[in-house]
Amino acid sequence: MSVTILDGGMGQELIARSGQATGLWSVQALLDHPEIVRAVHDDFFAAGAEIATTNGYAVLPDRLEARGLESRLQELSDLSCQLACDARDAHGSGLVAGGMGPLGFSYQPDKAPPADQAADIYARLAMMQLPFVDLHLLETMASVDQARGGLMGAGVTGKPVWLAVSVDDRDGTKLRSGEQLTELLPLAHEFQPEALLINCSRPEAISQAVPIIAGAVPLTGAYANGFTSIADAFDHIGATVDILEARTDLGPEPYADFAAEWVAAGAKIVGGCCEVGPSHIKELARRFQK
Repeated sequence: MSVTILDGGMGQELIARSGQATGLWSVQALLDHPEIVRAVHDDFFAAGAEIATTNGYAVLPDRLEARGLESRLQELSDLSCQLACDARDAHGSGLVAGGMGPLGFSYQPDKAPPADQAADIYARLAMMQLPFVDLHLLETMASVDQARGGLMGAGVTGKPVWLAVSVDDRDGTKLRSGEQLTELLPLAHEFQPEALLINCSRPEAISQAVPIIAGAVPLTGAYANGFTSIADAFDHIGATVDILEARTDLGPEPYADFAAEWVAAGAKIVGGCCEVGPSHIKELARRFQK
């Protein structure tokens, strides 16, 4: 089976390298240290990644408005895309995925606007990415309605759309909203994203989730985070990721063992999310690239 290697987690890697954990999270590096963003992309490609995800997860109107930066949305979107494209060009191969994170806040789908309203925002973001990216990647969608809004919006460009959803860390058969993961499948049938992935959840939960979505769309994939859990206080714009604790038992080899479970269950795309760095991607590439 051919397995595509996605990159790893940009945000936590930026914090590790810059020492900054702010309410703007990965956007802070675009403002202060774009060269570090480029270096992370370079390192993931060197490790064996075949896709660079733009540092666009938090380049969202609501995140920027909270800091008085809403007028810089286009500028920051362009920069996040250009840095990924430059790294891809320097590497000589690969694709660029335009990353778009959840509106409202991560893991909090109740804070997201309804699908029709979200669709307008995601359409605007997708059009900004259009000149640069090979595909759009909706990340960490945590409810059916949140995923619907993303799919409605991102589809306006005609580029392939990949949908990544986050599941309950204690029960991977459920989205973080509490809805059954199976409730997402009619949406996948309706919008036909090119890929459906599980992301930013514990790898144990992802191992439960992948068999449920396998075969729903042409490509299935997974990329886990390396947090012990999601702290209750990490629930609003401005919360900083330094309140989240990294696992100590999820080095490159154990992580790749989990990825092997996902591949056996039908995943054709594997990579990493928060706390999964270049060394993890190198091990995935060693095991799964042919």
